[in-house]
Parts: sequence; structure tokens; C-alpha cells
Amino acid sequence: MRYGVAIDLGTSGYRAQKIDLETEEIRRTVITLRNPLPGANVMDHMDFAIHYGQDLAHGLSVNAVKNLFQTLGVESGELERIAICGNPIQLSIFQGITIEDLAYAGERKKKKYNIQEQERNARIVPSSEIPGLEEFDCEVVVPPAIKHEVGADALALIIKSGMLEKDEISIATDYGTNAEMALKVKDIIYTGSAAAGPALEGQQIKHGNLASPYTISDFEFEDGALRNYVLSQEMKATPGDLMDPATGEVLEEGQIKAKGITGTGVIALIEKAIAHGLVELPKVKTPDGLIHLQNNILFSEHDLKEAGKAIGAIRAGHITLCSTAGIELSDIDTAYMAGAAGTYMDAAKAQKIGLIPYSTGRICQLGNTSLAVAREILLSEKRLWELQDIANEIIGTHIMFATAPEFRDAYVLELAYWEEGMPFKMFKKYLKKKGLPALDDPISSPVIDKRVERDIPVLGEEGLHVLERVGTYMSMVVEDCPECRKCIKVCPNDAISIDENNMVMISTDLCEGAHCQKCIRACPPDKFNWANLKVFEQ
Repeated sequence: MRYGVAIDLGTSGYRAQKIDLETEEIRRTVITLRNPLPGANVMDHMDFAIHYGQDLAHGLSVNAVKNLFQTLGVESGELERIAICGNPIQLSIFQGITIEDLAYAGERKKKKYNIQEQERNARIVPSSEIPGLEEFDCEVVVPPAIKHEVGADALALIIKSGMLEKDEISIATDYGTNAEMALKVKDIIYTGSAAAGPALEGQQIKHGNLASPYTISDFEFEDGALRNYVLSQEMKATPGDLMDPATGEVLEEGQIKAKGITGTGVIALIEKAIAHGLVELPKVKTPDGLIHLQNNILFSEHDLKEAGKAIGAIRAGHITLCSTAGIELSDIDTAYMAGAAGTYMDAAKAQKIGLIPYSTGRICQLGNTSLAVAREILLSEKRLWELQDIANEIIGTHIMFATAPEFRDAYVLELAYWEEGMPFKMFKKYLKKKGLPALDDPISSPVIDKRVERDIPVLGEEGLHVLERVGTYMSMVVEDCPECRKCIKVCPNDAISIDENNMVMISTDLCEGAHCQKCIRACPPDKFNWANLKVFEQ
């Protein structure tokens, strides 16, 4: 058999498909619930790679992909081609390309440190050129970036939306940990990327999960009670329990059990809870400050604030793009939603809480555009060079949200709204005072075009396989270890183990990375030093 593998190297997790190159049929789909690099977002991944070595980050990424191959059931001798897609940081780390030009904003700083921009055009290279993949005698197909900081994932979003072929003003957003977005006004594409954090992917929520079987993805109220909807093994929303959300009483058992809540479920819950008086920002208005979901899954005020940060970052991004383009949010005719969150969330509910511009009358849900493009270029070299031609023709303006005053001003107001309960009228007043695009009220009935039922529409005859654990590790030997095991005790995710030979093993998919580092602070720096870590080869 001749197989190819298409891979979406996502910030929150990897998604891969085994494809029969003779028939072009998808045979099996595998997803991971986390990224192999320590940390919860793209900034954490970048920080880890810069401070602890891009070779280390590359080794973890390649090992994760090898684990995908194993779960896909692809042997090295039958693997003919790999195609990847994702943001510039994930693609560069996997290929072993330096990310220094992506890590530093501003030409002055790049010049000061003599940082050269890397070429990120479309290319096909032998796997032997990528360290760690030498054993696979195959091709690796890489799609182009639009500009060095506007990656293949943004191009995939723009292409699959069809926005280039239309004259209307439109905005496309890939809802995830690193929320890519593109605004089209006349012939110009304005792009940006908001580090929204992982709440929209169900992470940093106490009982949160990525969209996967047996996770709650939606809610509706029925006569004052809360109906849970849970994803089945086929990733279809299935009626779950009917609950009293204030007490946790099960009023009617549903057809399916749940293990957690997705980011889309969080969005639906917030919209319904606000509408029915369960939430009055920033408070949960129940006796114990918790919303009770099925199977003892809880939603807290802390969860509400984490989700609010993500929602606020995305809306601040939309405001910033519109400000740069010189338009109002109300000028946007169509909004495109991509990614798992953009597929499974109820678009009307998402619009009511600000994830889609309030006045936009048409909303299209696209699915996983990054994996779709990876599959296209896996099967057609011609398609790869077509994408390069399109990338060359796009007149693009990229806004670095990290340094944009418009984003800073909008996001500060978002935090005041979500975390401090600033009234919506005051929010709108301060936007006007800052000279930023205005917010109006949500329209009642947008036209919703749900083009796919699942973010990955076709799973293949061998079905979906979920890797709860990525299976990548870093290790080091700690000489004269005091054996206090403080590092293990302080780790919030049980990511660390130590054997009898003082070999420290860190499960990288569980490690929270730069914004945690409790293990480093718990141990003398000459003992527990991350600079000594190496990729553990199994």
C-alpha cells in the first residue's frame, strides 16, 4: 500500500489523517488532546523554544508526529508523503527552522540582534532533511506563508472561506488558543493573531477538554432546567442529562455520559447562563457560586473569567483589524468560523456574547481548514504551487496585536467588562472615547451556513482515535538529588516522575511551561536545571 499522512500541527493539539494515495480515501483519523511542547499557548511554546533550545522543541514535535504515525498504523516502508499545515511557529519548530524572526516584534530589535527573516515559501523536501525523520524515506510537503508572520494556517483559512472571490467585507477567524483572523476590505487582507489562551479549546477550565467523544458541547434551557448535549463517539451532539444547574439535581437522565466540557460548551453555557440570570458578570448567581452540569462537572467563576479573557482577546482583535482598515464592525457582511471551536459552537450564541461582530448578518462555519489544506497538498503538488501563487498575490497588512495600541486599549476594556462587571453601556462609551469601532447590539436572527457537521468531516473507515496523552518526554539526571520530591509535589498536573537512579522524566504535554515553573522554584537551581533537559527517546 502507498500511504500519505496529512497533519494539522495545532497549538492545542495535533490532528492527522492516514490517506490511501491510490484511491485518495481517508482511512483513519488521530487527534491529540494537547500539544507536545510545554505550555498552554503559542507564546509559551515560543518562550520554551527560545530559552531552552529549538532543537529540544523540534525533537518533541517530531516525536509526537512519530506517535501519530504509530497510532495511524503507518509503517515507514509504506509512507510515501507527509503534508503539514499550521501557524508559522509550529511549522518552523517541526521543520527545524529558527523562530527568532517570529519571536521579536519590530525591525529595530531584529536589526539589533542581527536576526534574519526566514524563508517560508511552499516547498517539498525529503524527510532526511528533517532531523528525526531520517528513517522515513518519504517527501514532506509544506504550504507557504503569506508573509513570514502570516502563516499557512491563515492562508488555509482565507482560501477555504472563499472570501477572496467575493466583493463583500468579510472576516474569518480560526477560534482556538492562537486565534488567527483575517479581514477583507476591497482588495486588502488585514491579518492578526490573538493569543486568546486555551479556554476556547476547553483547557484552563477545571473540567475542560478539547472537543472529543463524551464531552459536553452545547446547552439549552427547557422549562428552567438545563439540557446538556454531549459529543458521541462519532462526534455528534447527543442529548444528555436535564439538570437543575443551581443544585445539581438530575431531573431526567440523557442518552450519554460526559467526562468534561468543551470550549464550545463553555460558550453556550455562558450565553444561556447570562440570558437566564445564572450569571451576572463577573458572578455566578447560584448559592455555591457554581453551575452544576451532568456527571458532577462544575463551572466556576474562575472558569467564567478564563473564558472571558479568551472572548475578550478575540473581540479586541476584531476591533483592532476594523480600526486599522478604517471601517466599523457593523460594515462586516459575512463572518467565517474555522477550527474545532468554530465548528461545534452554536454560532448564534457565539454572536450574542461577542465572538462574532454583532451586526453581521451571515455566518459560515467551515471546519478544520488547516487539515483540509494539508490533505489537498498531500494529494496534489499542483495545488501546492497554486497556493504559493495565491499567497504571492495577496495584498496583506499584518497587525502585531502585541504592539498595537488599539488592541491594548480594547483588551483593557474587555477585562473590565468580563472580570470587573463594567456595564455594557459604559464599555461602548469608552470605546467611543478611545476612537475605536463601536459595538452595537446583537441581531436576532443571523443566517447561519453550517458547511460541515464536524470540524473533520470525514474520519475514514477505521474511525477516529483519540490520544489522551501525546507520549513525549524530557529527561535529565539530577546529581546528588536531595530526594525531597518537592518538584513532584508542587507540579499541578502530575507531569514529573523520578526513578531510583534520579532520572527525572517530564511529560511535556502535561507541563504548563513558562507560566508555571513551580518545579524549578522548589529545588536548588544547581540541581533541577531545565537547561540540562533532553528529549527522551523511547
